[in-house]
Amino acid sequence: MPNRPIRFLLVDDVEENLVALEALLRRDGLEVHMARSASQALEMMLVHEFQLAFVDVQMPDINGYELAELMRGTERTREIPIIFVTAAERNETRRFRGYEAGGVDYIFKPIDPVILKSKAEVFYRLARQAKDLELQRDELREIAHDRDLAIASLRAHANNSPLALVECDADLTVRGWSVGAERIFGICRKEITGRRLETVHCFTHETLRMLTTWLSAPDSLASHTAEIVAHGPEGEIHCELYGSVLTDPAHGRASLSVQILDVTERHRAEKVRSLLVGELNHRIKNTLANVQAIMRQTMKTSTEMGDFGDRFSGRLQALARAHSILSDVTWSSASLDELIDDQIKAGTLDQDSLSRNGPRVGLSPENTLRLALVLHELGTNAAKYGALSSTGGRIHLRWILENNELVLVWKETGGPFVTVPSTQGFGSTLIATGIGDSRASVNWHPDGVIWTIYVCRGFNIIDIPRSYIQNEKEIFPMKTDKAINCRILVIEDEPLVAMDMSMGLKDAGATFVKVAHTLDEALTAASTESIDIALLDGNLGGSPVDNVAWTLKNRSIPFCFVSGYGREHLPEDFSDIPVLTKPVNPDDVINIVREMSSALN
Repeated sequence: MPNRPIRFLLVDDVEENLVALEALLRRDGLEVHMARSASQALEMMLVHEFQLAFVDVQMPDINGYELAELMRGTERTREIPIIFVTAAERNETRRFRGYEAGGVDYIFKPIDPVILKSKAEVFYRLARQAKDLELQRDELREIAHDRDLAIASLRAHANNSPLALVECDADLTVRGWSVGAERIFGICRKEITGRRLETVHCFTHETLRMLTTWLSAPDSLASHTAEIVAHGPEGEIHCELYGSVLTDPAHGRASLSVQILDVTERHRAEKVRSLLVGELNHRIKNTLANVQAIMRQTMKTSTEMGDFGDRFSGRLQALARAHSILSDVTWSSASLDELIDDQIKAGTLDQDSLSRNGPRVGLSPENTLRLALVLHELGTNAAKYGALSSTGGRIHLRWILENNELVLVWKETGGPFVTVPSTQGFGSTLIATGIGDSRASVNWHPDGVIWTIYVCRGFNIIDIPRSYIQNEKEIFPMKTDKAINCRILVIEDEPLVAMDMSMGLKDAGATFVKVAHTLDEALTAASTESIDIALLDGNLGGSPVDNVAWTLKNRSIPFCFVSGYGREHLPEDFSDIPVLTKPVNPDDVINIVREMSSALN
């Protein structure tokens, strides 16, 4: 061990000789052990390691030469240097025997202290150097151990990392290829190590030229980044490159270390997001265009503002409800039955006056929106002029698949006598042209109008028996002319919507209407204003309204959410609060306010 002391062994059967030798050899850093016989010396050598032994030749039982031969026969003591100490005459024969027995030198009695110390100094220095070498060896072993651990850690990190690590010479010959690179490019390390990158066809010529440019950068520690398209086992791979150029200070040779991140999934997600945003913009603009067209055409055929408001609001509500149905099915395929049920819930059709028959049909999003408006117009016209305007009138709605077309037949019976109208209004025009490139025909039969609509595409027949909901009736709040005698807070960030609601509430008799457009205004008004009821938008300028809702609840002020979001996107702690979905029917606002006002009384 490097920390063991340097030890010399003195072997002599005369005590005085041992004491004299020990006195001459004594020094710092040296342990001197003394043995009175060969057997005692052997025992001590089994316990300690010695760097030099001074052995007296003339000893009883076992002399110095015999002790030396015994030491050479044992692995532990074989390498200990032996200096014989003798009082005999200088005889070449005896000296030869000593060297043959394993001795390295002789000292003759009487002992010259200078010679003794000089010879001992040589072996002491040799022992010290050996000790220093052992210490350096152990330090190098520790350094090598730490190095191996660091290399193993780096290799494990490289292999488990999502990054691919590629190391190249100045001529782009591959010297390192991690497990991540094998995973991304589908090429094992043994196949590519020692080959130039251009021979494996993972990277384009443009990428290879770029890597060569990186290597020629004057900065010896230059780092670079880039986005590229590479080739893998499944086709194109979108990658981010992070390159570092290293220069060997001894030889001036440059090498390139490149970390590669596969961002193909992210690129696909961004592409899908871009498509979704484009589709969303398209649908919003189409919806706004439809609303504009409905508004313009409704105005042309309306004689007064009240009539326009009712008709336009009804058509807008039909379009909004169709959007909700499509949202529930993630804009995939809505059921025709759902559209009919929606018209019944909205009050456009009467469940007791309707009979329907046909297979279960799924409609495309475009046909869902268009047919929702058509059914609304058919139901509205029937209520105003047709079968639903008379007691006992009925609607017969059936649909079949005929010649690869979906044929819908709307037949009215039991209504007033039918005559052919002198002019065609917007409703009839919408029915006739509302299903895009499909067609429609009308029979103004005296007993009841019959519409036949042919849908050419955008539908599929679902081979599942259609279930009817015959006996469920929804009870809707009855309209009343009772004035709203209360103070109301309207919290809405859209000025036009807020103005429309506040004017409607004032027309219905509200004594005070306060409007708050921002979150701060809403919190202040909800905390300080003297109000009876609040209408709360589900989102104010992109900010949630949880704090406003809690403020109203803590003040025991009843309120209702008015929002374009579904229930799942509103504050989850207020699932018992009623919700009006935008665009909201003004009558629904009045009715919900009346309900909350009645609860106060």
